[in-house]
Amino acid sequence: MERLRELRRRRVMSISDLSEVSGVHRNTIHRIERGKPAYTTTIRKLARALEVEPGELVEPERRGEDRIWRS
Repeated sequence: MERLRELRRRRVMSISDLSEVSGVHRNTIHRIERGKPAYTTTIRKLARALEVEPGELVEPERRGEDRIWRS
């Protein structure tokens, strides 16, 4: 999810910083940034940590795809 990386970098956060704030393991964040699917609960945690709406993490061209797993 390129959008996750973009928002994280915009806030000058490392993956470790985001992991600490969100409670999501850094390996999971790394995988998501590389395009792997994520559970909706994970997306919510990351969005909360980045102070954005969960939908802002989902790239517009992927919103219609089944790339996010529902928990």
